[in-house]
Amino acid sequence: MSTDLPAALRDRLDVPLPEGVSVRLEGRLLKVKGPLGELARDAPVEAIEFSPKKGSVSLKLKLPPNRKKSRALLNTWERHLMNLIAGTTHGFEARLKSVAAHFPMKLQVKDRELLIENFLGEKYPRTAALVDGVSAEVEGEFVVLRGNDIERVGRCAATIERTTHIRDYDPRVFQDGIYIVERAHPRGS
Repeated sequence: MSTDLPAALRDRLDVPLPEGVSVRLEGRLLKVKGPLGELARDAPVEAIEFSPKKGSVSLKLKLPPNRKKSRALLNTWERHLMNLIAGTTHGFEARLKSVAAHFPMKLQVKDRELLIENFLGEKYPRTAALVDGVSAEVEGEFVVLRGNDIERVGRCAATIERTTHIRDYDPRVFQDGIYIVERAHPRGS
């Protein structure tokens, strides 16, 4: 179909593939392979037809295109595919900042966990497990998470932020914690 149609009538999108990236569909599994590895995701093959071609992937709706939910599904899968491509070419990064107003906090990565020592003067360290495929690095007061899958990097950042959540204290006074300052985004951007 022509691209000069209104968005309400479009039933097809083309996603360009960078050099060195390949896409294939195995049953319900959409696999993207690039220089940084391979990522896979379950695809709604009953609603969208995926057609890998040389240099691009065509997404075609099998549902009526004049429905809002159909267009939303098509656009969502365009974004999922673009995230898979970005993960296999650049990878993703998220940054968290540690705020310690009352007690100096010590952060270190040890055995696939982030150790948070002396948080609010607590005797025992708090730990946040790192998700498989995500690496963490402590750079001063920042924790930098890196990985190829945007969802895993985001989930790991949320887990770390949630580990330092404070209850039973006034949040206006006790602002200590580790907070997400940059959500998961492609590295180098």
